[in-house]
Amino acid sequence: MKFWKLHGIGNDFIAIDGRIHNIENSNYGKLAQKVCHRRFSVGADGLLVVKSSNNADIEMLYYNSDGSRASMCGNGIRCFAKFVYDNNIVKKEMFEIDTLDGIKIVEINTIFEKANSIKVNMGKGSFFSKDIPIDTDKEIFINESITIIDKELKISSMLMGVPHTVILVDNLNLNQIYKYGKEIEKNKIFLNGTNVNFVKIEDRSNISVYTWERGCGYTLGCGTGMTASAIILNYLKMVDKSVNVTSQGGTVKIDIEDFVYMTGPAVKICEGILEV
Repeated sequence: MKFWKLHGIGNDFIAIDGRIHNIENSNYGKLAQKVCHRRFSVGADGLLVVKSSNNADIEMLYYNSDGSRASMCGNGIRCFAKFVYDNNIVKKEMFEIDTLDGIKIVEINTIFEKANSIKVNMGKGSFFSKDIPIDTDKEIFINESITIIDKELKISSMLMGVPHTVILVDNLNLNQIYKYGKEIEKNKIFLNGTNVNFVKIEDRSNISVYTWERGCGYTLGCGTGMTASAIILNYLKMVDKSVNVTSQGGTVKIDIEDFVYMTGPAVKICEGILEV
């Protein structure tokens, strides 16, 4: 099975063309667990699968490294767009991708006829607790207190394709990500779990984010998490509508208009044949 490995600001993925392989959709989770293993296979944060769509130019299936399917992946969709564009599966500089979170419009910026940076219409997201979902009687869950292990934290949550929770910190520290991230991810208040973003405000146009990703753990970058962080902080009037969001893997630009747009790179690492 032919594959590409790509990354978007350090968030890495294996991409395959599911239109030409005889694999049932129900088996992609197991395939993701196998090929994303960093000791016994290629290794990645997730698996991207190309499928034909009756509703858009192409469909993206996305699976986390633990085999769970996710509705959306911000860095993943940029890598997916590069994969289908550079392989002439969809040869348009603006096209629609069908996802579990609805149809996303991407715009390709090219260098030497290859996709370089990709702008994605991420939609609007939802602050409603019932959409995230959260076990609470509050309509929205913004600046709420929650006790995790030995610490009371102020958290804000929203649905950005997948559930995201934002915590403001004075300094980013990997120890706190590993200590509190996995506990918040699986806290019983989050009915489907949550991604966890620890955010430091640099100024009104720049923030830094470390993300503990649901079904994956700590990642060098999370596109939907970086988007959600900018949206929540703008809602709280802490940052402007155009924000550079930086993780350990790199930077994306988030523009909050009628819809929210994410612009960032997608990079091919290698290609090869998977033994499955």
